[in-house]
Amino acid sequence: MIGELVFDAPVFLAPMSGVTDLPFRRLARQLGAGLETSEMIACREAIQRSAVSRKKAARANHNAAMAVQLAGHDPDIMAEAAKICADEGADIIDLNFGCPAKKVVGKQSGSALMRDERHAARILEAVVSAVDVPVTLKMRTGWDDANRNAPALAYIAQECGIRLVTVHGRTRAQRYRGQADWRFIRRVKQAVRIPVVANGDITSLEDVRRCLEQSGADGVMIGRGACGRPWFIRQAVRFLATGVADPAPSLAEQSHIVLDHFDAMLEHHGLHRGLRNFRKHISWYSNGLKNSARFRSHVYALDRADRVRTAIGDFYAAAMDDMADAA
Repeated sequence: MIGELVFDAPVFLAPMSGVTDLPFRRLARQLGAGLETSEMIACREAIQRSAVSRKKAARANHNAAMAVQLAGHDPDIMAEAAKICADEGADIIDLNFGCPAKKVVGKQSGSALMRDERHAARILEAVVSAVDVPVTLKMRTGWDDANRNAPALAYIAQECGIRLVTVHGRTRAQRYRGQADWRFIRRVKQAVRIPVVANGDITSLEDVRRCLEQSGADGVMIGRGACGRPWFIRQAVRFLATGVADPAPSLAEQSHIVLDHFDAMLEHHGLHRGLRNFRKHISWYSNGLKNSARFRSHVYALDRADRVRTAIGDFYAAAMDDMADAA
């Protein structure tokens, strides 16, 4: 719970640029994700009310809470962007202090903000003061191994009025290398009274269990673990609620999910961009299935939606036949 907002489940989908667009967020919601968060939006884009920012901030479910994630460096600009997003319907403003991308860090945004706690506090205070909705924070454990200041920054955030902190268990220097340090997240949990959500390397139900056990966090945020298998969110939600480890859905259900996702991508992005953007998802969905490399090569060369749909259907039908033969 954040203020008056109650989440359906302590399992959130991580915002991932170029991945968690409206169709993916809608799918995650249908599969039980407790919170919908937009892709990262640059504050200047939000202020300009650009078509890109509006598309990123589109809601998947008008009856459930949505967070808009903002990235920036200037406290006044971030506050203005937050107010615009809140006025346009965001239930939560999430501030990005964790993105490790060079182009973001080079603008002194994202995880670069963890290097200057005083400046970070000015941003947090400005945004919290500018909006009436809850403000949350996503960050890493620190800039590098010598500067893992997430506990201190989380306490500062709490005192500035931040209502929840999500911690990715790596430093910025690690990017996505090495292993997420869930035990370190426990230090953050111990430093604050507000809820803490753990993120990083959560790709199995055993990971969910161990992450919460080691971190003491109030919930988990799943990112790359949901790519190509968004049903993992549903499995995690049920596991935390009941202790039951459900198997992955049947190939027939997976096929329906993939095709529904594909249709939603075309509707949201249009034919050309939808086909192009769906390629990464096709790669993830088909990974590990027989003849997946040949299937991907074939699909990538298609430029008609009906042919792609047929290819997807044929691929999963063949996979189901192989499974039946093996049984």
